[in-house]
Amino acid sequence: MIASEDVPTCSLSSTATASGEEAGAIPGCTEASLIAEGMDLPASIEDTKISLDLFLNNNFNEARSRLKPWVSSSMYHALGYGTISYLQAIMTFDPDDITEAIKWVKNSIEVSNRFRRHGNMMESMSKMVRKPNYDNYTDAEIHGELCYAESILERALITFIQDDNLISFIKGGLKIRSGYQSYKNCTQMLRHRTWKDQYSKMHFESGVRLGHGTFNLMISMLPKKVMKLLEFIGFSGDRDHGLSELDSGSKLASLRAPLCASVLICFHTVATYTFGTADGDVEHSKEVLAPCLKKYPTGVIFQYFDGRIEEITGNLSSAIDKFTECIASQQQWRQFHHICYWELMWCHAFHLDWLMACKYADKLCKESRWSKATYYYQQACFMSMCPDQTEQTKKNLNAMFRKVPDFKQRVAGKSIPFEKFAVQKCKKFLEHGIKNTLAGLELIYTWNGFVIIGQKEELLVPIVNIIEATIKDLNKTKGTDVCYSDDYGLAMLLKGLCLKSLKRPSQAEMCFQEVMEQEGKILYNNYLVPYATMELGLLYLEHSRLEEAKLFLLQSRSKKKFMLENKLHFKVHSAINNLRAQLEAAGNNNTTTTQDLDSLDDELMEGENGQDGAVAMATEDAIASQS
Repeated sequence: MIASEDVPTCSLSSTATASGEEAGAIPGCTEASLIAEGMDLPASIEDTKISLDLFLNNNFNEARSRLKPWVSSSMYHALGYGTISYLQAIMTFDPDDITEAIKWVKNSIEVSNRFRRHGNMMESMSKMVRKPNYDNYTDAEIHGELCYAESILERALITFIQDDNLISFIKGGLKIRSGYQSYKNCTQMLRHRTWKDQYSKMHFESGVRLGHGTFNLMISMLPKKVMKLLEFIGFSGDRDHGLSELDSGSKLASLRAPLCASVLICFHTVATYTFGTADGDVEHSKEVLAPCLKKYPTGVIFQYFDGRIEEITGNLSSAIDKFTECIASQQQWRQFHHICYWELMWCHAFHLDWLMACKYADKLCKESRWSKATYYYQQACFMSMCPDQTEQTKKNLNAMFRKVPDFKQRVAGKSIPFEKFAVQKCKKFLEHGIKNTLAGLELIYTWNGFVIIGQKEELLVPIVNIIEATIKDLNKTKGTDVCYSDDYGLAMLLKGLCLKSLKRPSQAEMCFQEVMEQEGKILYNNYLVPYATMELGLLYLEHSRLEEAKLFLLQSRSKKKFMLENKLHFKVHSAINNLRAQLEAAGNNNTTTTQDLDSLDDELMEGENGQDGAVAMATEDAIASQS
């Protein structure tokens, strides 16, 4: 903790300010006061850039120490310190870290707000009839607006993890809107200002591109009707524009260039695999990453991306080596190890090394505070895949499955979807046993791992053998096992995915259709039929059977109230964008097809609990409290 008296503050008198400031500026830290203290705007940008370089080279404590003396007087030092605190909070989910991050992000908002242009009533009225003359703004004022926008966004994102109620979630959204409006102002400043200082413009431009690029990518991943609602209140969500903005920002020799590169690489290598159909541009990610690795060869963030690229291209041994090196490269920021443990867990699971996967799930369970229910469930599922289980092992497994519901939590007033999935699955396993459930392979599928495994035949063949042996055992219990349709449906879904990757589309098609025939017989795995329907649509899309792809994607999205429903919505939204592009390229963009696609993509994600009314009431309360 840093007490307020530990840092220098501006002591410029109000009389001096009145005589020396631009009209409309509020008293506080001015460019003159910073120069008097030896830290003008260019100096503060350069010093913060040095601190960011230290941070990206794993010198986390040194980066904080360099920023500390100026956190109450320099907007860039305040933003840098707040950003580091914010990153630590979202990594640990520790209440103390969250409280600390909120303190320093609030400080960044206050400091940057002193520098922003605060017009009087006459100026506010004149904006209604003509555009402001941004040439009258000082460099400090325009950078103050940019730092303010970034700080507001960080504060909003912390709100999402601070409290476990819906009101806080809506408040966070309203804060994001405030930050987005500031970014729009910054865009106008960039376009309509006559820039005398190219250095100042470069750093400002990279910040604008970072904000707009990130916003556009985030919103572009949402279903169309959600996008329309957000666009109605001023947001935009154009994926290509977002990627272009971040790519341009990453090429500038600016403070925010590595941040632009990080968001761009993260989108291609992580976000599209988690929320979409794994259609990120991996080759472009390699190009963007190369200069970052050259500049920060041992920096954990870029080392992680290097390992992630190896993982998603199926080079698992290389990925394991890189994630292990990433862990060994620093010990100060131990929370970052958890991300590497997560990836190592999946790399070993893809290799069917279930014991090593268990090891990393156990490490996460003991050290990470994100979702112990998820970690316990993963550990138990991986253990259930180990052959030749003793009676003691089975007892330990049952004990682990019983623990999972005890760790279920709520974030932003709602349960984590995967935790709900885990609790439901635990109920099935405890009541009916774990034999022939393929729980570990099911986990891989739910986290989109088959798109990675499917790139290497040597990874697929052992999995096909396991599935075939399981189907053979299951067929012996047909008619006597109450969960036969659940387990058989899962086995056929996984078999279809493997056959699809092995370029046997006709056989994969039959597998997905066989899962769909189990509808009405499945007791627990209620996600299987909609997911099999979606996978059939994706299979047709891959082979340019566009009308059939449209039919089954529509059908999958029309189903309601099943486990992991939102994950399917995101994937179908991504698939629909690809389908629309192919239809247009094929000259088949007829009115009926367009209307069908729009009706599919226009359905608002209602959530698994149907809380539309609660959201509306919460929104009203949040708006009232903001007012």
